[in-house]
Amino acid sequence: MRTFFPSESCKESQLNALNPQSWLQVERGKLSKLSSSKLSSCSSSSSIESLIKVPEPPVLPFFKPVDYVEVLAQVHEELESCPPQERSNLYLFQFQVFRGLGEVKLMRRSLRSAWQKSSTVHEKIVFGAWLKYEKQGEELISDLLASCGKCAEEFGPIDVVSQLYADLSSNFNEPALVNADCNLRNVIFKIGDEKIVCERKKIASLSAPFHAMLHGCFSESFCENIDFSENNISPLGFRAISEFSVTGSLNKVSPNVLLEILPFANKFCCERLKDACDRKLASLVSSVEDAVELMEFALQENSPILAASCLQVFLQELPACLNDDRVVEIFINADKQKRMIMVGAASFSLYCLLSEVSMNLDPQSNKTACFLERLVESAETNRQKLLAFHQLGCVRLLRKEYDEAECLFEAALNAGHIYSVSGLARLGYIRGHRLWAYDKLSSVISSTTPLGWMYQERSLYCEGNKKCEDLEKATELDPTLTYPYMYRAASFMRRHNVQAALAEINRVLGFKLALECLELRFCFYLGLEDYRAALCDVQAILTLSPDYRMFEGRVAAYQLRTLVREHVGNWTTADCWMQLYERWSSVDDIGSLSVIYQMLESDAPKGVLYFRQSLLLLRLNCPEAAMKSLQLARQHASTEHERLVYEGWILYDTGHCEEGLRKAEESIKINRSFEAFFLKAYALADSSQDPSCSVSVVSLLEDALKCPSDRLRKGQALNNLGSVYVDSGKLDLAADCYINALKIRHTRAHQGLARVHFLRNDKAAAYEEMTKLIEKARNNASAYEKRSEYCDRELAKADLEMVTKLDPLRVYPYKYRAAVLMDNRKEKEAIAELSRAIAFKANLHLLHLRAAFYEHIGDVLGALRDCRAALSVDPNHQEMLEFHSRVNSHEP
Repeated sequence: MRTFFPSESCKESQLNALNPQSWLQVERGKLSKLSSSKLSSCSSSSSIESLIKVPEPPVLPFFKPVDYVEVLAQVHEELESCPPQERSNLYLFQFQVFRGLGEVKLMRRSLRSAWQKSSTVHEKIVFGAWLKYEKQGEELISDLLASCGKCAEEFGPIDVVSQLYADLSSNFNEPALVNADCNLRNVIFKIGDEKIVCERKKIASLSAPFHAMLHGCFSESFCENIDFSENNISPLGFRAISEFSVTGSLNKVSPNVLLEILPFANKFCCERLKDACDRKLASLVSSVEDAVELMEFALQENSPILAASCLQVFLQELPACLNDDRVVEIFINADKQKRMIMVGAASFSLYCLLSEVSMNLDPQSNKTACFLERLVESAETNRQKLLAFHQLGCVRLLRKEYDEAECLFEAALNAGHIYSVSGLARLGYIRGHRLWAYDKLSSVISSTTPLGWMYQERSLYCEGNKKCEDLEKATELDPTLTYPYMYRAASFMRRHNVQAALAEINRVLGFKLALECLELRFCFYLGLEDYRAALCDVQAILTLSPDYRMFEGRVAAYQLRTLVREHVGNWTTADCWMQLYERWSSVDDIGSLSVIYQMLESDAPKGVLYFRQSLLLLRLNCPEAAMKSLQLARQHASTEHERLVYEGWILYDTGHCEEGLRKAEESIKINRSFEAFFLKAYALADSSQDPSCSVSVVSLLEDALKCPSDRLRKGQALNNLGSVYVDSGKLDLAADCYINALKIRHTRAHQGLARVHFLRNDKAAAYEEMTKLIEKARNNASAYEKRSEYCDRELAKADLEMVTKLDPLRVYPYKYRAAVLMDNRKEKEAIAELSRAIAFKANLHLLHLRAAFYEHIGDVLGALRDCRAALSVDPNHQEMLEFHSRVNSHEP
């Protein structure tokens, strides 16, 4: 979900972060009078207490299986043998698993697979629109690829008319003539005062009713004139029908006449006429307004092609079209029969998409609830039902519709979704049954494989040591959960243990840039009257989310920044560059982000600042925010050659390396700049498989270093040049590059120099070099990991334990510890070490290694399960495909 899904029990507990009335004055813009008094009052002990309230974690509207590896393996196995029409639904289910894990890239890949494997036009429409919705803001990439002569993968509208085939198998087959001796070749239909002369045989061939009328036992079969005035068709419409009976075409017929013909065709069972009319109307739908007018007509007249065309127009305009009540009403009021006309067998997929978009807009709205009700109605399989029940339960909980929420969570739990017990526990707690909620979670923990969220949830229903123990266990099992860190940090702060509070919140911010954690640290600094640090955090928040609102959504972050900034001395442009240099050198990425945010308000060139911002956001694992910054850099480029460089990086970062290289070359032709040469070197090194290209990369980096630039970027170029020299075996040249980079305080060059020492067989010097990096860098988990390569096993184990403490998402330490245990023939412990990380991180390499361990101990089913799950993460991984083939042949 893009939006924050608030906790209902948090709302129930009335956590008032600040006096709402005083903050309402801030929101009305009365800043100057309030700023000093408000911020000074925040620093009193009672205000600190109110500042550090921690909202309870929300019940997430996601599918969260107890063993996602088993589920992914089942999906992969089913995909290997299922009929083609079931594949899209399986990929949609895989998407739901990855969404519960927070794996955004894997989610999108599953959606793309669902789109690619669509067996019907309706599925193609739904998944194509979903992918387009997910790729909002990426239109520039398609334009840039087009400028390079390459087409991007498009998820735009398809030609419904040519791709959707109507079932005409029941079409009329002309029987033998009853009045075969009739000499009446023509028949005249009278409509009002007008007469339309038609070929009797041609009109009779339109349908069984017409054939019976004109060649059967009815009196009309012997009549030359037939009065058709009472059949809701105009003379113009019947002339078009007569023309169609001869030519089979409605090409020149106006839309209004087509709207007459279609009901007529239905009334007289003229299937070919109806299909032609359906297709012609479908081809005319070009706007939401057209689709609104025609969808109800299509549903009423059972016109699937027109309905599909209207549906596609609606979905291509997501999310905007959901602001149109007429569109929402169409989707909400569609019963099972209408849904079949509109979207065929893809009803569940459609309402999955609509629910997703609506929840992102407003999870508590009536339309969200109604879409989810339709989702429940559309669910057919057990998997679909448990997801639909749980999601609607979450929305009912938010809307305080507790009885309905309870029934839904119970249904989801009975269908096998254990995570729905969290919804039931919240409801019990809200109703005053705290012990029941605690026991409910305890029962789940004792009967299944315990997960971090289970202990986190149970901690909400106890106090004191029990609560602390549950939160510690939650962090141990799933260190990515932010609530335990926030609760512990707030508890330390309430006890005036400032250092412990900051250390605890910094633990999670060291590997996960969560806005709610930055907000809490901002509150700590505000209470401590450390306004400079508070300003740093609120500016980092605004970099990531310009519209972010703090204190349970009551105050805009930018307003708080205005207040805080009044208590901080102004920096000149020179001061800002000095601060940026200091923070960049000490690998303080959040601090660097804050400085850049401040610099963007000055007259400094914005293109280069947004570019630096994008580099930091990539380092902080915020790729979507980084791409937005890159696009802003392009937008604010002051010259054409600068714009081409940013376009090159946009293409490179989205996997279009050769096109990025081309943009760099275009920029160099205009102006030989540092950034253009640097980009070309980077892209060339990545795109070329020829080892000899290192000579070209060296030349390009040397050209870059001859161009004007600041020390931050030159340090990076020297570092990259050193890496190329190391790969080429030129250790002396590499060492010179790293030493020169360190002279201008490019701190990360210590890592490259350590590698040179190691390759010179001086392990002690390598270890010492990495120690220097650890001492200087604010974020140093990767430095500990690298240092572990340059020491004995015991020291390596200590370093890797530190890595896991600083950044539990790094994979190598788990693999190393597991390998050591395996070497010592402690197979169960080795598998347990990998399982510890796999429980919260879907990683191909961890699954691969555990599969190998299972194979080693003869557990073929365990190895096969991990192989299949790994191939769900990366279906094209050659080594895993070979592994899977080998293990599969041994399956009992």
